[in-house]
Amino acid sequence: MCRDMPNATLSGAPPGMYEMEQRRMEAAEDFLHGLPHSHVLAKFGVSRTTASRWHRALTAQGLESLRKGKATGRPSRLTPEQKAQITDVFELGASALGFADNRWTPTLLARIIEERFSVRYSLDHVTRLMAKLVLARNQALHTEAKTADGPHAT
Repeated sequence: MCRDMPNATLSGAPPGMYEMEQRRMEAAEDFLHGLPHSHVLAKFGVSRTTASRWHRALTAQGLESLRKGKATGRPSRLTPEQKAQITDVFELGASALGFADNRWTPTLLARIIEERFSVRYSLDHVTRLMAKLVLARNQALHTEAKTADGPHAT
């Protein structure tokens, strides 16, 4: 991480999960050495609120509380079972549902999700969902191909 640009990596990109954890660990070390919040603000370029949150987590729950965790984001509006149903429908193809074209579009998949589960997603979200479904399908196909080729396949 760049010392003169504490919120950027060497490439200039925003800090990733690893870099953010490293900052929190370094800040914790500074706090444990008795350095004030103002030092952490200046050194890491974070807000007073962030520095206070880090300090509070450190004192209440220890160093492990500052380690990286999964960024949970907003909870899904679909249950795991509903997601599995979407995966199944996606794998069958649009023609299995009576559509002339077997290609999925974000608009079509969004419509199916809304009709089946009464959940309306933006087209951007459905596009990301489709990308995950395609990636999962491709990984499964790749795994099947490697298994079929035997143990010496590359």
